[in-house]
Amino acid sequence: MSDVLNLITETFTQDVYGNDVAQETKTEVFCEVYSISQNEFYSAGREGHRPSFRFDIFFDDYNGEQIVEYNGKRYLIYRTYQRDDTMELYAEMRVGV
Repeated sequence: MSDVLNLITETFTQDVYGNDVAQETKTEVFCEVYSISQNEFYSAGREGHRPSFRFDIFFDDYNGEQIVEYNGKRYLIYRTYQRDDTMELYAEMRVGV
């Protein structure tokens, strides 16, 4: 694997006023980055997604995170697919992620 991304885990705690406060934990992992195929682009588009990248990471590195950071930008994971020892993460850019 030749590139690096951050998997972001969000946990919520309550402050003294009872408001939820998000805390992020970033885990740096190795990955391969691929363009989205034409078929994936149209299939995901029918579901309301706008795919940006497919990231392949080692299966053991993934713990259900929904946000990744790559090259300083954040992406939302909208679909995953497990292959033998890797996990494909399909990601889209979303405002507010």
